[in-house]
Amino acid sequence: MKKTIRALAIVAAGSLIGGQVAAAGNTPPVKRPNIVYLMADEWRASATGYAGDPNVKTPNIDRLAKQSWNFRNAVSALPVCTAHRAALQTGRFPTSTGMFLNDAHLPDEELCMAEIFDAAGYTTGYIGKWHLDGHGRTGYIPPERRQGWEWWRGNECTHDYNHSAYYEDDANVKKFWPGYDAYAQTKAAQGYLRDHANSPQPFVLMLGYGPPHFPTGSAPKELQALYPKESIKLPANVTENWKAEARKQAQGYYAHGTALDQCVGEIMKTLDETGLADNTILIFTADHGESLGSHGIRPLKKMAFWNETAGVPFLMRYPAVQGQAGRDLRMPITTPDVLPTLLGFAGVEKPKTLEGGDVSPTLRAGGDDADRTALFMSVYPAESVEYRALRSGRYTFVRTLDGPKYLFDNDQDPLQLTNLIDNPEFAAGRADFNQRLTKELARIKDDFRPGPAYLAEWYPALKKTPIPYDDDGTKPVVTPKRQP
Repeated sequence: MKKTIRALAIVAAGSLIGGQVAAAGNTPPVKRPNIVYLMADEWRASATGYAGDPNVKTPNIDRLAKQSWNFRNAVSALPVCTAHRAALQTGRFPTSTGMFLNDAHLPDEELCMAEIFDAAGYTTGYIGKWHLDGHGRTGYIPPERRQGWEWWRGNECTHDYNHSAYYEDDANVKKFWPGYDAYAQTKAAQGYLRDHANSPQPFVLMLGYGPPHFPTGSAPKELQALYPKESIKLPANVTENWKAEARKQAQGYYAHGTALDQCVGEIMKTLDETGLADNTILIFTADHGESLGSHGIRPLKKMAFWNETAGVPFLMRYPAVQGQAGRDLRMPITTPDVLPTLLGFAGVEKPKTLEGGDVSPTLRAGGDDADRTALFMSVYPAESVEYRALRSGRYTFVRTLDGPKYLFDNDQDPLQLTNLIDNPEFAAGRADFNQRLTKELARIKDDFRPGPAYLAEWYPALKKTPIPYDDDGTKPVVTPKRQP
């Protein structure tokens, strides 16, 4: 309750006009949009038909891409589950919240997405994987730990997709999704959409899918049959030592992707049938990517700065603003940008706590901004070195603790095989990116130290990482708290 009261103070009296959003210029105000946010787990940006993957079959997502703003340069602020989800909910970077480790508890003091939208008159619903509670992966998450989400069909974290537990609303009763959980979760989302189709109150519905995160062998067998291992084409940056394993894992990974593609198609169909589509912002994205053996990284790993692990799909469809035609955008976007952008479209005053940028004015104006940069990072790396990085409309710039380390031209070198950091022809660009990164880190008050320094700052009692968890929910709760 105290956070809702605090959030209410954020909504400026003039930002909402009779349930409508004040549009730019002389454009008449429009009805506040609904928001449907579909987030896969571990889906790399390249693993769709529209992005050019020669293997995966994603006809529904490809169709959505033709109707959407396609952010070709979207990155995860920190490519691991809990860190990304915390950045999404708060609009803040992991170094500002301390949420840079899996299985940490998102502090109650953080002001989050559902609380802000609730204070602005929205109703909210959440389905699927949460991974921000930190009280064990299988236990009940009471309403006071859901960061404002009201209607609830959620779980902390499971990757047992064919025996997947969840809890419903306020009942501390473990239930199980029937069959493959993504299919059942999609049906629950369809029911929510039908129930709210004629409501005068706008809504935000978030669905956190578990796939295509491993175990890849648990994907529907009939979909795995679409991807014979010997037929899978691997990109040239998969190292020889991981090719066999990459093909083995890719079979189920792509099958999970095709299963989710069917789910996305069902959501799109229901939005059309209920008449919600035109005034609903529909987003398809992921929390982070997946190596699948690229750059010598063992398959099923993430967190590194490469396109395969940090790059994510990000499609945003909003017909009331963009019409029916989609656009490919060079403008990069990072996780903390999402919340302020959605608030911008909804006409809701943005809290001062937010660190991301609102790109809705650019989108409303039909523009693009390839020169914009998006910050992403690894703080306490389990699968990578510490880094801070910028993504622009063309380049990826990476600084490690040793200084500027990598510069890639993603247009000419999408597999990031040629490091340009010491190329004299790019000296000016390297200096410019380095200066921009320094400025951006100063803005969020991150002085970029070794990972153990952040661990001591936020988790002084934690002696090792990753945070240990118990499936019965009995582990000690680990909550980040900045030390003086």
